[in-house]
Amino acid sequence: MAVALPGVTLPSVVEELLSEMAAAVQENAQIPDEHLLSLKFIFGSSAIQALDLVDRQSITLISSPSGRRVYQVLGSSGRTYLCLASCHYCSCPAFAFSVLRKNDSLLCKHLLAVYLSQVTRTCRQLKVSDKQLTDILFTKKKQEA
Repeated sequence: MAVALPGVTLPSVVEELLSEMAAAVQENAQIPDEHLLSLKFIFGSSAIQALDLVDRQSITLISSPSGRRVYQVLGSSGRTYLCLASCHYCSCPAFAFSVLRKNDSLLCKHLLAVYLSQVTRTCRQLKVSDKQLTDILFTKKKQEA
């Protein structure tokens, strides 16, 4: 099973690694050590932090009847961040600074945790109405302002 990352433009080596990890999880119910080492090599300490978020089941996929999807990640600080996997975005300050501004990271730990939760199929799911999803997005935007 390939991980669906529509619209995301991650380097092909990352997409390939995530696909291999998904296939391994489907076959063996775990991620092989060699993939974990590759993950650590590519993402550094963010990989360990992202895996910790996955282990703690901190990722929730919120979906609405219209097909809109947003991931909510409870960060290690206790703050909740919104991630849009379809366009490779996280609302955390690390994403804005390290990924967008400095361009020295591919992903923040929250977005990586979203992709890893897809790979491991451990993402919690919450179905809400379209209005509720709009309210979640709008409330988050007001908090950031």
